[in-house]
Amino acid sequence: MFWIAPRTLLSALITALGAAVGHWLGRGWGQALLGTGLGAVLAALLVTLLDSGRGGRVLRWLSGPLDGPPPHLVGFWGEAATRVERALRQRDRAALAEREQHTQFLAAIEASPNGVLLLDAAEQIAWCNGLAAQHLGLDPVRDLRQRITNLVRSPDFVAHLQARRFDQPVKIKGPLGRGLLSVMVQPYGDGHYLLLTQDITERERIEATKRDFVANVSHEIRTPLTVLAGFIETMASLPLNEQERQRVLVLMGQQSRRMQSLVADLLTLASLEGSAPPAKDQWVPLSRLAQTVEADAKGLSGGKHEFVFGWGRGASLAGNETELLSAITNLVSNAVRYTPARGKIAVEWSRRDDGSAELVVRDSGPGIAPEHLPRLAERFYRVDGSRSRDTGGTGLGLAIVKHVAQRHGGELLISSEVGRGSAFSLVFPPSRVREQAEPADAPALSTQG
Repeated sequence: MFWIAPRTLLSALITALGAAVGHWLGRGWGQALLGTGLGAVLAALLVTLLDSGRGGRVLRWLSGPLDGPPPHLVGFWGEAATRVERALRQRDRAALAEREQHTQFLAAIEASPNGVLLLDAAEQIAWCNGLAAQHLGLDPVRDLRQRITNLVRSPDFVAHLQARRFDQPVKIKGPLGRGLLSVMVQPYGDGHYLLLTQDITERERIEATKRDFVANVSHEIRTPLTVLAGFIETMASLPLNEQERQRVLVLMGQQSRRMQSLVADLLTLASLEGSAPPAKDQWVPLSRLAQTVEADAKGLSGGKHEFVFGWGRGASLAGNETELLSAITNLVSNAVRYTPARGKIAVEWSRRDDGSAELVVRDSGPGIAPEHLPRLAERFYRVDGSRSRDTGGTGLGLAIVKHVAQRHGGELLISSEVGRGSAFSLVFPPSRVREQAEPADAPALSTQG
């Protein structure tokens, strides 16, 4: 309070000066005492008016927008205005910092991989980020202050919110019944709630795929194991002649090879899914792959089919030779298995206008109904399960082909028409294809029966 003493002393001095002047003037009028009193009162009034004027300037400044400097004053009012300005600037800086922190906090929540929604004590939407609005089909502006249960009408969600047992999330359908959401409700503050939403459609699909995969593998392995166990029990408990014994051993060998094929395909799939994409600088001549593919196809066919192989001239693919050979062999082997005797199988290589290349395996088999085409490359999916097992397939061949194509930056395309055969195409991007000129007498097309 250092300003009190100087302010009081100054007021006293001015009042005393006024009294002295009044006394001097009053003595000339013969009214010295009255002059002294009037002089003191006038001096005090002058001090008050000056002080009020300075105070009024400060009040007018305080009543304005406060975006300019304070009045330039000395003494008490100057110090008061300076201190008020300093306090206001500190408050503005603190408010700005708080707003920036709030903005950054909201930006961080907006960038969250989960949807975030805040409910007040009346279960009305106080705020939500864009992802929560997308998950629940809300408008983050229009739906503010709307009751959440009026907008999200899922019975499971409403029951979960009313039960007030929030130890586990609730799963609900997305807007228009599309997708699956996980909603976690967490109370906070005085009756408020924090909702976290997460799209678990893909996760649930993967979990279902895993369950189906385990069930399918178990089924595929159990069938030949059951057959083998039955044959072993037969051989151990019944006296068999040599012909019967040989027949049982042949059937046991078939079931053993079936399990070996299944395990080999499972290991191939695991290897494809767990390894890095093939290099783009390792070139594999298509002619080298063709030799093995043609030999395997003829051996599997046993002379029952007509083959037409058109491998192009000087074509090479960048990638893993083992994977490429596995994919092409699977396609040709499938064509042989599902094409009746005396049917035709053709392999055609061609370049597209965009520089990509296509390897097509066509057959004259029975064809495939349209509803099966989207799922053909799924693991263990079979159009006709019993017929597929009779042909010796594991149900994993097209899944392997699809993985190989994707790992090489390409895709597997399937077209078919019932009664008119099928076509399976491996499409490779331009970066993994090149063609070099070969001698004119080099065979590009071979026909074999």
